[in-house]
This record gives sequence, structure tokens and C-alpha cells, in this order.
Amino acid sequence: MSPSLSTLRMRALCVLAATVVAAATLTASGAGAQASDGKASSSPSAARATNPVTPGDFTGFGFDQCLAPNQKQMDTWLATSPYLAVGIYISGDSRACRSQPNLTPTWVATQLAKGWRLLPITLGPQASCQPRFPRYSDDVKIDPNPGTKQVYAPSRRQGVAEADKTVKDAAALGIVRGSTLWYDLEGFDAANERCRESALSFLSGWTTRLHKHGYVSGVYSSAGSGIAALDSARINRPTRFTLPDMIWLARWDGVANTSSSYLREDGWRPGRRVKQYKGGHDEVHGGVRINIDTNFLEVGRGSVAAPETRCGGINVSFSTYPVLRPPANGVKPSKPHVKALQCLLKEKGLYQGNIGGGWSKRLVAAMNAYQRSAGLGLDRVWWIRGWVSVLASGDKVVLKRGSVGPAVRRVQRALNATGVGKAIAITGVFDARTDAKLRAWQAKAKVPVNGVMQDASWAPLLKGRR
Repeated sequence: MSPSLSTLRMRALCVLAATVVAAATLTASGAGAQASDGKASSSPSAARATNPVTPGDFTGFGFDQCLAPNQKQMDTWLATSPYLAVGIYISGDSRACRSQPNLTPTWVATQLAKGWRLLPITLGPQASCQPRFPRYSDDVKIDPNPGTKQVYAPSRRQGVAEADKTVKDAAALGIVRGSTLWYDLEGFDAANERCRESALSFLSGWTTRLHKHGYVSGVYSSAGSGIAALDSARINRPTRFTLPDMIWLARWDGVANTSSSYLREDGWRPGRRVKQYKGGHDEVHGGVRINIDTNFLEVGRGSVAAPETRCGGINVSFSTYPVLRPPANGVKPSKPHVKALQCLLKEKGLYQGNIGGGWSKRLVAAMNAYQRSAGLGLDRVWWIRGWVSVLASGDKVVLKRGSVGPAVRRVQRALNATGVGKAIAITGVFDARTDAKLRAWQAKAKVPVNGVMQDASWAPLLKGRR
């Protein structure tokens, strides 16, 4: 007997909860976590033991390509492209890229350590009415035979077998339990009953088996066929199939969201959708050309930053940052902003006084110490240039859409201080507004306009360039 709808939902939520907990081990300050020495472990066994769950909590852009790119390509795109997630074909006899020379346990561990979110894909047996398959002589399709009990048991057994194979391949690469494994079911004629029902039974077997292995089930398919069929089953036959935990819809409408007219808005929400919104095309980032499909992800809790407390509760986040001058003629500098400056300089070990918002010789000495260290002109006035620099100061990590944490807050505050464009909220989440503001500043600062914080942008920001 198929499990009830409430049981299915509870099971999916439990698996996803495990994903969230495990993903919390990632360092949130930049694009992702690294080993303690800043490098990925060269030992495959060590890498497998420490790899994070993928994709974890994330809202942002991704790409997929059949052949996993080499390390130089991945590093260049990490630093220059808008993408922070990548689809990789790890299993399945029907995939065009059966040979994956770059795809090793070390490759997987390295990308995860650098902050890439991986989407492991299997392209195995396809729908019986799919005209482009089988691709090879040793390839098979999904069995459309309904069986003696008319429940499509043969195709369900195929799904179970494919899940077992995929889990073995995923584990060998170091993709840990709690991660999402995606089945690629190419578009088919959903009006063909036996073709559709056998495909849904196959996916049901796939999902059920993945759950037993401790993995999250994902399904990629055309929005108008496989995804629409899954959504129809969700509404009209909720107990007939075990539905996937996450869906990845292919809808090449050029819109970077996770919606489609083929799919009801309440399905697989929140945090259980990926959309491939642009098909195969070449993109060049950092001089590296790759032919890709483009995706937008809303998975887990999305990109969420942990709350922060500075200097016991001092506010250092403002929409604007004024010039601070010594008191003169009864005019005193803004007390909240002086407190913020005192806090920032105290955290750097430069200011030794109380954080009370009062102007003092100790504060000026600390200001001068920072100005000297940052290569700024010494002055008793704290100019906007100083704000931009001190707010941005810290590790120069790669940041882009979907990044979270303290480094994102540093950039958001520094960008507000530059006065370029409209002020943004200091959330610690690199969202669309942060992306737009960074691009506006990059254009004014005459650095590559790509929405990515990396060396070319960090250097002028740390110098206080407006």
C-alpha cells in the first residue's frame, strides 16, 4: 500500500531537515568553506569524511554542463561568473558524457570546499515514448508494461535499481548522505498513458530507494511533461506515488525564477525548486568559454545569514555614513556614528576607550592608526573614504549572489557608505539588490562589472574608492 500524503510530506521534511543541519557546517563568510589551511584536502578518503551536504540552503544562480569542467575553469568561473552552483552528471547509462575525466573525489571535495553547490545528476533509463533514446546499444528504456496487477511494478523496480547504482556512484565521489541526487527524465509525451504511468512509477521507486539510503530525491524534467505529470499526481493522486522531495523544471523562458505556468505555485514550496530557464549556450567569464544551461535555485531555507552582535549591541549598519569632524562652535558629530566608528576601531585593536559616542584624543589616535595602515591620508576628520575602507576591511573572499555571512555585511555597509545608488538593507545575504548596487559601484569605480566581489573589486573598496 502506498503511504499517505501526510506521511510522504513528513518524510520529505525530515530528510530536508537533515540537509539543513548538515549544511550548517559550511563557513558562511564567503562563497564557502575551506579546509583549515585554506586548501581542499588531497586525500580522497579525508575529503569524503568532511564534505558538506549539497546543495544545502541557497538562493542564487547555477549552471550545468554534461562534462565536468577542469579545475582551472571552475576556479576562473568562481571568481568571475555569477554562478555558485553547478550540475554534474555522475551516473546513468543514458548520459552523453559517460567518460568524466575531471570528475573525481578530489574534484568534488575541492569544489565543495571552495563554496560551489553541487547538483549530482543521473541520466539513466528514459520514458518508453521518448524518441531520442536509447542512446547506446547497451542502454535501456523504462519498461511500460503495467504488470499483472496494473501497478507498473517492472518500472518501479528499475527505479529502485537505478537509485542503488546512483548512491554507489555518489558515495564513491564523496557526495554524502542528506545531499540531493537528481534524476534527469527528458521530455516525453505525457498523454501516452503507459509511457507516463511507467515513468511516474520509475520515479516513485527512485525516490523511495533514495530515502532508504539517506539521500534527498530530486527530479529534473521538462515543465510541460515530467514536472506537469508529477504535479498532477500530487494533486489528483496523492497516495499513488512517492513524489520527489525537490523538482528541477526545464522551462526556457529566460526568467530567473522557479515558477512556470505548467506548475501550481503551492507545489514544492518553500525551498524545493530549481528552474533551468535558459538552454544550451556559450558564456565567457574570465576568458574561459563553457557551453552551459542556466539555472536559478531556491533550495532549503534559501540563503540565510546568522544574526550578528557588535561590541555588545552597538549599531554599525546605516543607510548613509556622514563625515565626522571634531566638535566646533557647539556642533558635535553624530553620536550613533561615532559609536559605530569606535566599535569598528576597537574590534581592530586600535581604540582603547569607552564606546560612548564622545570625541576624544584616543579616538583620533585610533583613526590615525587606521588611516596609516590603510594608506589613507592622516587627518583629524573622518572622511567618507575612511568609512568605505574600514567597513570593507577584512578577508578578501569571493562573494556573489547567494553568498551569506559577515563578509557580505561588510560589502553591504561599504557600498552604502560610497553613496552610489539607493541604500540597501544590511542583511548579510548577497541578494538581487546587493548585486545591483555592487554593479553600479563597479561601473563608477571602473573595475569589471560582473556582480562578483573578488580581488579586482576588493582592492579599490579597501582603499575607500567611491
